[in-house]
Amino acid sequence: MARLNIERQNQLEPKRMAYAKREIEKFGYTVKQLGNVRLEFEFRGHTVRFFPYSGWASGASIIDGRGLKNLLKQLTHSINS
Repeated sequence: MARLNIERQNQLEPKRMAYAKREIEKFGYTVKQLGNVRLEFEFRGHTVRFFPYSGWASGASIIDGRGLKNLLKQLTHSINS
């Protein structure tokens, strides 16, 4: 299924990518940008993949779900534990 508004996606994706990368790096993780759609970093010995435009995060060391806020919350709980 294609995105409904590709022009909007092309406009917003770089901004969301940069913002998400900065926010994750604040926790001290080294974030790799793969292409124009995906970020990856290591968390608890496993690779976490985050797609900033859709907000989807996935990886063995996190609870898969949508939203940068939810991903950052999991990283915050890890620091406080």
